[in-house]
Amino acid sequence: MNKTLLGSIYLAVASSIWGGMYVVVKVVVSVIPPLELVWLRYLVAMIALLVIGLITKQNWRIRKRDIMLIVAIGFIGYAISIVAQEIGTMLSTAQMGAIITSSTPVFMVIFAWLILKERVTLKQGISIVLATMGVFLIIGVGNFELSSKLGGIALLIAALTWALMSVLVMRVPSDYSQIVIITYSILVALILLTPFVLPRLPDLDMAQLAHPKIWGGILYLGVVSTAGGFLLWNRGLQLLNVSSGGLFFFFQPLVGTFLGWLLLEETIGVMFWIGATLILTGVLFVIMEKKRA
Repeated sequence: MNKTLLGSIYLAVASSIWGGMYVVVKVVVSVIPPLELVWLRYLVAMIALLVIGLITKQNWRIRKRDIMLIVAIGFIGYAISIVAQEIGTMLSTAQMGAIITSSTPVFMVIFAWLILKERVTLKQGISIVLATMGVFLIIGVGNFELSSKLGGIALLIAALTWALMSVLVMRVPSDYSQIVIITYSILVALILLTPFVLPRLPDLDMAQLAHPKIWGGILYLGVVSTAGGFLLWNRGLQLLNVSSGGLFFFFQPLVGTFLGWLLLEETIGVMFWIGATLILTGVLFVIMEKKRA
């Protein structure tokens, strides 16, 4: 199969999985606080990745010069970004989570320019302005309570840090297996989060954890969204360039908004749609630029 097509499929599936993730997080985070939820989903993901790695007989050696890069990916992308994402979703709505983090492609263009020296075109510049305006409309305008606005800020931090992590992934030598890179990155995040989470685990309500909706949500977040989604995303990025790969984030708000309305009966105001339209228009500008190139 054509490399570009295959990479596109990987990224589209990963982004769609994460669009559904916001609905799952919104349900599960009502029982499990964000830090503990991230820790549990990573624990489940680690087990899944180790089993896959053992079955496929992965080479787990990492060269010394690449260790700090993997630590940075784990700290920025899998610790800060995911915790901010789940805090933001808890404080706001599944739809807001999906829409604001859909600005990630724009931030990826900026970081690709700063770190990878990729050229920023006029249309990419316009997309940055439109998406930024859209994010501030969603966070700062409308009938949202203070908690929703704080949630929007947390989601913006999640988008920024995920974009930075996605660019750093492009600097990982291609001879490493994505299973190995993601497993070590998640291990870094687990180590960083464990001192904060372990003292709080006894406070969890075990009766509620036993509910199929909750443990099923944890399995989805750990196996499908984390292990599966991260593998597909990183592999897709390596098959495409950063600017092109980031465009597939637009599947997130489409899936997240639809499922939030369908399953959670969430409602949205006019300003939300205006902000969402600006973000998606910014993303489409970059898509059109790619098509012409």
